This record gives sequence, structure tokens and C-alpha cells, in this order.
Amino acid sequence: MKIKYKIIKKAISTELAEFLTSYFFLKKKVLQTFLKSKYISPYNSEWGTFSDSQHSNTYCHFADMAMETLLERLKPQMEKIMGHSLLCTYSYARLYKKGDVLERHKDRFSCEISTTMFLGGDPWSIYLNPNPKQGVLKDGQYIHSGAKGIKVDLKQGDMLVYRGSDLEHWREEFPGENCCQVFLHYNKDTPKNKKNEYDGRPHLGLPQLFKGTKNGSK
Repeated sequence: MKIKYKIIKKAISTELAEFLTSYFFLKKKVLQTFLKSKYISPYNSEWGTFSDSQHSNTYCHFADMAMETLLERLKPQMEKIMGHSLLCTYSYARLYKKGDVLERHKDRFSCEISTTMFLGGDPWSIYLNPNPKQGVLKDGQYIHSGAKGIKVDLKQGDMLVYRGSDLEHWREEFPGENCCQVFLHYNKDTPKNKKNEYDGRPHLGLPQLFKGTKNGSK
């Protein structure tokens, strides 16, 4: 992978981005009703969760069906951008709220080649440190670089492609009301990485419960 990051204008149409935003807002509302009526357990994440480890009380969903479909449908475009074959790992969508902060971090290996796409709501800048040598994990704690970083602003339907596991990235406190983002993650297609395809699940669309079962290990 030669590029460290690249902005893709209009990766999807405004109409599709608006549809996915409305869809995700409705899904959040459905989950709230389910939880209030005790229709499902608060530990059931099949409809998403408000217990995200990075943001408390912020709606998000690992491997939402629509977002997983987007992950797969955009793979040919991503392969053209990167110049080599890719493996889909997973998607993650989040509906940020006012006051949320994304701390400086680097992602896990499944996010080797990452994208963040602005679907709708109020825009929110993301910052990247283009130096992969800065920002390290030491004794289980992430030590950030303190670098100023490069500010990236996306319009609805735009997508930022970046080395998620190499480049430190973060967002400052969100001043808006809501911001709908989807993250699409890929690995380079190599024999070594094959076992991590679909983030270790048998196929796309499955919840985290199925991680590690791709090769019948569970």
C-alpha cells in the first residue's frame, strides 16, 4: 500500500447516504423501544448497542446488514484505489452525539486499510498523523504523539481511506447534535491474512459472537 491516506469525493451518492442515515436513526429508535419494553435483553447486540467501549450512551452497530453490504459493494472501488486485492473484514456504524470525543488511537489489525464515510447529520472533522512511527502502545497503554495532525473535512457521501492500524487518528469534541458515520475495514489479500477475512467470521453480516468460527475453531 503506497498511499497513507486519500479522500474519495462522492464515494456514494448523496441520496444513498441520506437513506442510510435515515435507516440508522430508525434502527436506533427501534432499539430504544425494544429496551424500554424489555423486548430484548440489554446484552443483546443484534440491533446495535449503546454500550460502545469508546463512547458511552452512543448508538453503534458492529456488522449491520446494510453497512456490511456497502463494505462488500465498495471493495472493487477500494481495490482500484489501493492497487491490489483486498479482503473484507468488518463494518462499524456509529451515530455520534453532542460532546463525543474520539481519543487519539491506532486500530487493530482488521482495520489495516480503513475508511470513514460521512453519511449524514452534522459534519465532524477527523485528524490524522501521517507519520506511522509516532503513537505507540506500551504496557497496554496507548502513548500518543501529541502531533498537531492533518485536519480532514468530509461532505455527505465522501470517504477517507487511511492506514487504520498504522496512522494515529482522532476527533476533537463534537459540537453538533448528531453525526452518522460508517467505518469500512479491509486487509490486504495475502495467504497469511486469509484467516482474518470477515474478521474471523464465516461470512459478512454475522455478529461478533461468530468471530473465531470461520475455520470451525468453535
